[in-house]
Amino acid sequence: MTALPLRHHPVRVLFVFLAAVVVTAAVGSLFSLSAGADYLALRRPDWAPPAWLFGPVWTVLYGLIAVSGWLAWRRGATRPELALFGVQLVLNALWTPLFFGLGWYEVAFAEILLLWLTIVALVAVFSWRSRVSAVLLVPYLAWVSFAGALNIAIATLN
Repeated sequence: MTALPLRHHPVRVLFVFLAAVVVTAAVGSLFSLSAGADYLALRRPDWAPPAWLFGPVWTVLYGLIAVSGWLAWRRGATRPELALFGVQLVLNALWTPLFFGLGWYEVAFAEILLLWLTIVALVAVFSWRSRVSAVLLVPYLAWVSFAGALNIAIATLN
């Protein structure tokens, strides 16, 4: 059995997936530094979660997203499949500036619908490579579904 070249070493690639997710989170956080106060200032539905919950939830989800991508890569994900993974990260990063940075609630809702569709496609594509990889994205899909409902509710109320 031959060793993988160092540039393709699984642990190194895992760090690449983690770094991509950290960059996504960092971009979003640049626009969410005052998001807690902005969120509290909005009229929200009764079922809206407290502002402090978003950070811990996203931390767990970002970890699952990174591991999902890494597992799909380990099972032979193709360049187009990994590009789809990258697209969902970009869409994920765009939502926070649209919603909190610009206050474009309706545009943010349209963008989150596109993100949702991309995640659904990614779950389908990754399921061909690794069922575990696909299942790891299900909590992300569920949270984005909830976030979309919250987004449109806030857009309607404000």
